[in-house]
Amino acid sequence: MGASMDVGASQQAKIMSKENLATGLLCGVKINCNLTPTPMNATSISSDVSTTAPKAREHKFARYPRTNATQEMVLEMVKKYEVQFVDLQFTDLMGRLKAVTIPIHKLEGALDNGAWFDGSSIDGFTRITESDMYLKPDCNTFAVLPWTSNDEDVTARLICDVYMPDGTPYEGDPRNILKRQLAEAAKLGFQFNVGPELEFFLCPMDEKGKVTAKPHDNAGYFDQTTDLGLQIRRQMAFALDEMGVEVEALHHEVAEGQHEINFKYADALIAADNAISLKLTLKALAQRMGLKATFMPKPFGGVNGSGMHVNQSFSSIVDGTNSFYSREGEMGLSGIAKSFIAGQIKHIKAMNAVMNPTVNSYKRLVVGYEAPVNAAWGQRNRSVLIRVPRISPETAEKATRVELRCPDPSSNPYMAFAVMLAAGLDGIKKGLSAPDPVDDNIWDLTPAEMQERKIFPVAANLGEALNALEANEVIRAAMGEETFKKFMRAKRAEWESYRTYVTQWEIDRYMDC
Repeated sequence: MGASMDVGASQQAKIMSKENLATGLLCGVKINCNLTPTPMNATSISSDVSTTAPKAREHKFARYPRTNATQEMVLEMVKKYEVQFVDLQFTDLMGRLKAVTIPIHKLEGALDNGAWFDGSSIDGFTRITESDMYLKPDCNTFAVLPWTSNDEDVTARLICDVYMPDGTPYEGDPRNILKRQLAEAAKLGFQFNVGPELEFFLCPMDEKGKVTAKPHDNAGYFDQTTDLGLQIRRQMAFALDEMGVEVEALHHEVAEGQHEINFKYADALIAADNAISLKLTLKALAQRMGLKATFMPKPFGGVNGSGMHVNQSFSSIVDGTNSFYSREGEMGLSGIAKSFIAGQIKHIKAMNAVMNPTVNSYKRLVVGYEAPVNAAWGQRNRSVLIRVPRISPETAEKATRVELRCPDPSSNPYMAFAVMLAAGLDGIKKGLSAPDPVDDNIWDLTPAEMQERKIFPVAANLGEALNALEANEVIRAAMGEETFKKFMRAKRAEWESYRTYVTQWEIDRYMDC
């Protein structure tokens, strides 16, 4: 333990002395890079401690409007923050963040008329014969990138919707796919609200800037004394504030080098925007600290992987009340909530293909590492797929929700939230009944007991998930047929490449056959 801690402290000192932190600044805030403790005696206290308290840093998550923002407001903000460039951002089908950068004098034209680009070069977008597309910025997503705020080239971002030349939204734009499902919910009188919890690992980089396959520290769940990421998470939280993302909690996770930063529950579109903002911000700041922030579901064997648990509820678009809550209902759940649960359980294997979209995703979904592997729901244990968090009676009317525990952060949040909603809406429209809740530890049940209680496993691998998706009309319709075909083509190729790849594990075990 002592030796590993010495290595960790050395690594932390190395990280904090990187050239980009040499001035002690990150996002405009001074960082104390001295990790050598000062002896606590009267002399050192009187001579080393300033009598002037440092100015507290403000949490500025409300600095930008997130609803009803106008072009005029955006143009005023770029002047206020002396912005020189703007990144027009969007995601490809697989969730990779893309952007075209424009100088500030081109912004007004982009706001008025969009910014044209070649869609055929984007994974999952149009064919080369239909390549012309344009980006339409959403004024509600303006933010200054905090790691550029002290530079000469201050850069802001706007998240964009993708349009076809005739002015229609591109049906394969992941943001538009989510919007279509939100419109379906609105027809029934509901607003879909979610709170995703993205876990991630921090890994050191070597002198050549290559990531090392080892965790940054050896701390565990909620640890403080051995947690080398404590200050790093706080700086990341401040940076998310600067991006307009309201952070609610941050802590070390179960595995060494694993962390979680949670942001405020919101409308699904805002939450998806916040999720891609979080990934961008954490990766950018980690890189400047000599670290790699990875959202790979299972970067290390034998430990917990990284999930993206998603809390979900409906609010009425008429009066804002929580449509998942019933004072008389089991666990405080309404009939609508139970049908929503039933829909997600029914479609879970097809949903896995979108919410757990990589080969690596299924190395997290195994027994023994707190990941849900069976389609059941309940409240008192965390082995279920869908958990109903315990809520105090005073807040139950507003806070009642259900937590889907299998998604992971390698997924495209727009696509993931879209299929979650589509499955839940299908349960509501068809009046499906949820199975009985399960309070036992499912991992202790025998196969016969599971069969008797109609508990079945989630998809065991990407191939099985893709087969389920291909056979599922509801999830396919939510994606759109052309998007479904492009997604399947890419993911079938990924699965086939993995399935036929000969690993070192196989060579070590079977070469002597």
